[in-house]
Amino acid sequence: MPTKMIDDSTNTTPLPLSKFRHLDHDGVNIGSNEFILVETVGRKRKVSVKEKVDSFYPWVERKFNRFCTVKTITRRLPFLNWMKSYSTEDAVGDLVAGVTVGLTVIPQSLAYANIAGLPAEYGLYGSFLGALMYIFLGSCKDVPMGPTAICSILTFQTLHGLGPEYGILLCFLSGVIQLLMGIVGLGIIIDFVSGPVSSGFTSAVAILIVSSQIKDLIGITAQGSTFVEIWTSIFKDISNIQLWDTIAGIICIVILIAMRHMAEFRIGEEGNETRSQKFINKAIWLIATSRNCILVIVSAVIGYYLYEHGETPVKLIGHIPPGLPSIQLPPFSVQHGNETIGFLEMCSELGSGIIVLPIIALLENIAVCKAFANGKATDATQELIAIGLCNIGNSFVQSFPGSGSLSRSAVNNSSGVRTPLGGLYTGVLVIIALLFFTPCFYFIPKTSLAAVIIAAVVFMVEVRVVKPIWRSKKSDLIPGIVTFIACLVLRLEIGILIGIGLNLVSILYHAARPKISMEIKTSRAGVDYLLLTPDRCLIFPSVDYVSGLVTKHSIKQGIPVVIDCSHIYGADFTAAKVVEVLTKDFSRRRQPLFFFNLKSSIVSIFEGVQPKDFVVYYNENDLDNLLLNYSSSKDNIKTISEQLVR
Repeated sequence: MPTKMIDDSTNTTPLPLSKFRHLDHDGVNIGSNEFILVETVGRKRKVSVKEKVDSFYPWVERKFNRFCTVKTITRRLPFLNWMKSYSTEDAVGDLVAGVTVGLTVIPQSLAYANIAGLPAEYGLYGSFLGALMYIFLGSCKDVPMGPTAICSILTFQTLHGLGPEYGILLCFLSGVIQLLMGIVGLGIIIDFVSGPVSSGFTSAVAILIVSSQIKDLIGITAQGSTFVEIWTSIFKDISNIQLWDTIAGIICIVILIAMRHMAEFRIGEEGNETRSQKFINKAIWLIATSRNCILVIVSAVIGYYLYEHGETPVKLIGHIPPGLPSIQLPPFSVQHGNETIGFLEMCSELGSGIIVLPIIALLENIAVCKAFANGKATDATQELIAIGLCNIGNSFVQSFPGSGSLSRSAVNNSSGVRTPLGGLYTGVLVIIALLFFTPCFYFIPKTSLAAVIIAAVVFMVEVRVVKPIWRSKKSDLIPGIVTFIACLVLRLEIGILIGIGLNLVSILYHAARPKISMEIKTSRAGVDYLLLTPDRCLIFPSVDYVSGLVTKHSIKQGIPVVIDCSHIYGADFTAAKVVEVLTKDFSRRRQPLFFFNLKSSIVSIFEGVQPKDFVVYYNENDLDNLLLNYSSSKDNIKTISEQLVR
């Protein structure tokens, strides 16, 4: 039977919520409970301060007991899972991958420090401790923690020449924010960055990094933090271009790109190679993968030879302090002349980068995890905790912020890494380089490091995603293109915020303008009615729009109206008030309005404002009876009117 609820003027009270309980499906509720009423609202007893204080300790105890379970501990310390079944094959795979990544990270970290606007040694300082800590905390075997192109350019834009002390403090603050976000479960924040926005941001970063390296590639001096500023500065100093730096840089880029493609070359048919063919293929792959290290070593040898003969036609890196960095607290104040700049003032000078950089670093890290997850779920919360603690640790060894690098992750994966223990060999290799090989770094030409970065990040420009986006949904190109342009013209954090803002505007627009299908149908008893079906929840941005459409078409058709609520999973007080007005208007026109399949939790919300002639039904038989009652009452009124006229 249908359920009819009307106001007090008819001396009938609305049915209690309990009568609707059997209509809901049993199951587990997941996701947000916003706009869903789960219990009846009534007068609540005021809780005293003493009761609140007394309840705090049991709450802490429950949280502590929940954290101390084996499941939670193994989830927050992932190495406890893979360590149980660690084998000899795993050890060999991790050793090969760790050494290969180490040969990649050393030249990259030197170059990334240059992108960040810091001395070269700070890149190496951020490449060993974080990698070692990630072994115990990381949930993805392919992630090599350390400096990245995106974090480096964001560090450069945040520091704007403030100096290494600010970079170290930024590393610490980024780690603290990431750790806090992980503890309170804010990994969900990355869900607000869509694929097109992420692609636009990444592509803009790649072009910005290439632009920042042009000055070292051609041996001039240039400054600036945005695309326009950098190229304006380059053109101002273009007359001082160094011929040998330019020639050497172009040759290095050509060699690196050729060696990159050499990795795809194979001898023999895949799967049927002879032993010698397998050996040659492995050797070719290893040479191609270690191209950065090989190029830097060869260019350093050439630089040393030229230096010894009194000729330095190209600019060299120069002196790098030997040995490991001293372990100390991050600088919470700095001394500039006779003036001491305190912690709060330092944070103020760093600006919005303190917030934006940790989020972008998380986005980069999660992108790496998803790229090599092979269908497995990615634990964003654990990754936040992991990179947060790694950045905090790195700040104690004088590093700038880092994250998981996509390029090194690809090397790690293709090298056959089995577990995060591969980071051990990468970290050890960097430590060895700091202890014994820093004097050799003096002779590395700056143009070769610029070539390493350009050859790596130029492939980050995601041109290939444009065609699939155009085919699937053309409007998604708008936030992607706007993000791309904004990140080039403005600062990166402003550009990504503009992209996210466009995403949110799009979401809000679709929430405020739900699609409503309209159809005139005939019941089994032969009564015509207008069926309206909204495709989403009724909340305050959309209710006036829906109400206007319902009123417009109901007046135009002049027949009973049925609103199919099968897709309405949530509502709020504003929606309830609009429904109240809507039912009154229909009642005044003596035009029936019925709600089909309205969830009991939403009935309770609407019930709170006691709408007039609020009728809910749940099957076609009920609708037939309602329409028959309406038809018969209409016929009776017509008969009485005709008799009065006579």
